[in-house]
Amino acid sequence: MKDFFYAIQDLFVNVLFAPFDALRSLELTNWWSANFMSWLFIVIGMVAFVYWMLQLKKYNDNGEEDKSISSHSYL
Repeated sequence: MKDFFYAIQDLFVNVLFAPFDALRSLELTNWWSANFMSWLFIVIGMVAFVYWMLQLKKYNDNGEEDKSISSHSYL
């Protein structure tokens, strides 16, 4: 059973986190390249935000949304 947990440790430390270790060592020479993953996630977030805003504008221009003032019948 002990070997099973050591195998999981070995998988994560030596295989799955190896690219991030390489990025960490790259940070000493080039900061922009080392933060590539962060830049990638920022760009994906910006594209998703623009897409979402365009979809909201499309529905707003079609007039499909109910924009009545009272949101509940008891108001």
